[in-house]
Amino acid sequence: MLIQACLNGARPPGSHPRLPTTPAHLAADAQACVEFGAGAVHLHPRGADGRESLAAADVGAAVAAVRRACPDTPIGVTTGAWIAPDPQRRAAEVRAWAALEPAARPDFASVNVSESGWEQVVAVLMEAGIGVEAGVWEPEDPARLAASDLASRLMRLVVEPQSTDPDAAVRTADTLLDAVRPLASDAPILAHGREGAAWAVLEWALDRDLDTRIGLEDTFELPDGNPTPDNAALLAAARTYLMEPH
Repeated sequence: MLIQACLNGARPPGSHPRLPTTPAHLAADAQACVEFGAGAVHLHPRGADGRESLAAADVGAAVAAVRRACPDTPIGVTTGAWIAPDPQRRAAEVRAWAALEPAARPDFASVNVSESGWEQVVAVLMEAGIGVEAGVWEPEDPARLAASDLASRLMRLVVEPQSTDPDAAVRTADTLLDAVRPLASDAPILAHGREGAAWAVLEWALDRDLDTRIGLEDTFELPDGNPTPDNAALLAAARTYLMEPH
């Protein structure tokens, strides 16, 4: 069972005292999370101004730094449409990743099925030999995925309820899981929540033997509601969940 560390997400710099944004800080956090059992790392590379970036130079710098710190850990990045809203520009920036040196090239990337141009981004990633995990957020997303010819070629499906209410998020996760299971083929399914629903969905995922993730992208709180000092503390708490009977 995989627990992925999601290190920073779209959080603005300074929103948490230990939010990593530079390649060096991402590498240090990734290494600490791997020591606490993270089997993969998901990150949002930043430019020099601290803002999210899909530019090959920024993606390559972040991935290469994490690779040096965690040479045996798969590293994934975002392709979020909010970073480059124009689908053509987004696909062009992702296409440039193919020219990165192997150590600087992501192992996988997340693509949100609800976003315009998602199929083009998936195709570009697959051409570059980069694995794809498809994010399913909305009730319409499984049908969008089914209508494409891409579902059977995905590295992973990601169930991502957007509600921050624990009960509502778990109900949505149940609905989305039922809809994506027939599409998953042999691809693993990862499920995670956000903010107040992060720990409820993590526990729900573990109860169903699904992969999951945790990190400052998803929550600033530990399971008891206290603020987390950093990403590593969140992974340590998740490992405790994993070791408990489910």
